[in-house]
Amino acid sequence: MKAWPILGITIIQALLLLAHWVIYQTLIAFCGIPGPAAGHFLRTSLWVLTFSFVIGAMLAFRFNNLPVRLIYRIGAVWLGFLSFLFWAACLCWIVWLGMRLLGISPTPVYFRTLFALAVVAGIYGLLNARSIRVSRFTVKLENLPESWRGRTALLFSDLHLGHINGVRFSRRIEALAASLRPDIVFVPGDLFDGTKVDPDAVIAPFRDLAPPFGVYFSVGNHEEFGNSAIYSAAITRAGIHVLSNEKVVVDGLQIAGVPYHDTTYPLRMKAILDGLRLDPSRASILLNHVPNRLPIVEQAGISLQLSGHTHGGQFFPYTWFTHRIFGKFTRGLHSFGALQVCTSYGAGTWGPPMRLGTRPEVILLTFA
Repeated sequence: MKAWPILGITIIQALLLLAHWVIYQTLIAFCGIPGPAAGHFLRTSLWVLTFSFVIGAMLAFRFNNLPVRLIYRIGAVWLGFLSFLFWAACLCWIVWLGMRLLGISPTPVYFRTLFALAVVAGIYGLLNARSIRVSRFTVKLENLPESWRGRTALLFSDLHLGHINGVRFSRRIEALAASLRPDIVFVPGDLFDGTKVDPDAVIAPFRDLAPPFGVYFSVGNHEEFGNSAIYSAAITRAGIHVLSNEKVVVDGLQIAGVPYHDTTYPLRMKAILDGLRLDPSRASILLNHVPNRLPIVEQAGISLQLSGHTHGGQFFPYTWFTHRIFGKFTRGLHSFGALQVCTSYGAGTWGPPMRLGTRPEVILLTFA
């Protein structure tokens, strides 16, 4: 293993250890532990859970079996609860300090309430992440062929098929897509999570997805966590057209896709788009996993960019950080000069299978 991954894992594990220590010290200081046996159980549980996600993730990228999936799922769920409990612990110290300054004697009920709310938030986040909504937008594109007016396109991204979202999740998405009866389907990346799975097995339900004008995919960053060629081959076998720095014309509408790694280099991205030789007299759609490089995309004459990636931050407070990075392009349909950008929160999750302040979605676009 190279030095950089080892350093990254070490830093992540150190931060997780610190978060667990803060939670433990806060529980001891403010909530009280009923007896030495309970204290020993708490210490042991937190010590084991401290390493659950990192160990589970390392195993998940190498193995695909029931024990590994179980370890990874426990670690991922706990990681979400850990976040809520950590912020609850921080609030406990703020409340304690405020009450001391006001001369109020704090009692355990205040602090236990904060931790209880953190648990409730985690449970709600788990349930909310499993309830997929359909968002609808009407999009007007210059030079759109008349034949496309009134047609619909389904956009779904970030399914993160792997050790948490498996074949049953694929079936749900395929059934939802079939019920919407779109004319065309777009998947701008992160169909897979990057963990060790049988890609043909988990994507099998999409073989039944047959909109009149096809299904189109571009590679996201999580496909590149593993071997993107293996994922792309499985996606192709499922009847989905993988767009890798290429353009196709579908009933007069230009559709292009660029893999994630090529979009990380602005000059390369510009060269690729220039090389596609887009016809400015025809509307065009670009599948670009991340809602970025917008000046380059606009300059290339693209009419509409379809993206995912952001997840909206999934749950608070990471929702705030994500909006600071992507601004209004975090989610929804917005304009950047002559370019329109439609970004989805995504249907799946990465890491903790939780959403708070965001919602899992697919987007149905109607061309007007």
